[in-house]
Amino acid sequence: MRRTLIALCAVSTLALTSCGLQSGSAVPLAVEPGSITAQPGLEGAELTVGSKDFTEQIVLGYILEFALEAAGADVRDLTNISGSNSTRQAMISGQVDVAYEYTGTGWINYLGNETPIPDATEQYEAVRDADEENGIVWVNPAPMDNTYALAMNQQTAEETGVKTLSDYAALVQRDPAAAAVCVETEFNSRQDGFPGMAAAYGFDADAVNRQILQTGIIYQATADGSQCKFGEVFTTDGRIKGLDLVVVEDDKLFFPRYNATVNIRQEIADRYPEIAEITAPVSAALTIDAITELNKQVDVDGREPAEVARDWMVQQGFVTAGAD
Repeated sequence: MRRTLIALCAVSTLALTSCGLQSGSAVPLAVEPGSITAQPGLEGAELTVGSKDFTEQIVLGYILEFALEAAGADVRDLTNISGSNSTRQAMISGQVDVAYEYTGTGWINYLGNETPIPDATEQYEAVRDADEENGIVWVNPAPMDNTYALAMNQQTAEETGVKTLSDYAALVQRDPAAAAVCVETEFNSRQDGFPGMAAAYGFDADAVNRQILQTGIIYQATADGSQCKFGEVFTTDGRIKGLDLVVVEDDKLFFPRYNATVNIRQEIADRYPEIAEITAPVSAALTIDAITELNKQVDVDGREPAEVARDWMVQQGFVTAGAD
């Protein structure tokens, strides 16, 4: 049964203040048209782009901003919103007009379904059709699939022999202390996170020592191995390769498909159909390899997300760099 979205902030004239959101700022870097050309229908259109507060989402938010800016819109930047529910509520309440969202998150966390759909296209179509009644339009799913996983360092892999999540479940049964894991708050409680994974693989989640850390800290702590034997990761995160982590195979395909897809408020989608048109080739170019490299440039190489996003848009020919 579909659950009603539990908003973290009430929809009211005070929503911006109570959610800790502000009205947005200007796009941080200038762009000019490239293959994305000025669209008369978007000239001067006031659009707010939002994103969640982790690297990939912020990069995706800037990619959307640069695409819309090149097409002639007057774009406001509301990236870096804390948490999935707050970001969703910002869109439902009209504070955000356009954002990238993940199909699995929409299907399970926002629409209340407990069983994911393994096929990426079918999952997209299901969440697209179901969310229509909430006034959210889903268009242009990207090939990139940023799903959850557990990871470990090379030493832990050798010592435990864990290659799959079935192996991990057996380790929990055999030696719970050796299966200690670091997770972030959402993964620790989400149905598509650790509790659901434990149920699917037949082990007691409460038998595992779970330490709650910020997402960015988990990767290095897992690489060190002393604090975290295993750690929650996102499969498109550049730190997996940068820190030589080993991803544990989801052999029962528990984790949903998380294809990044453009979300548009229905009112905005109806008024500006050009948004779907100009973002289609951008989404098509966002492969797993492409987004992993962009994430790596931020999290491993230390570059600014806005610069990484604009450079990629320029390299792809979607925009040209303007004078900052």
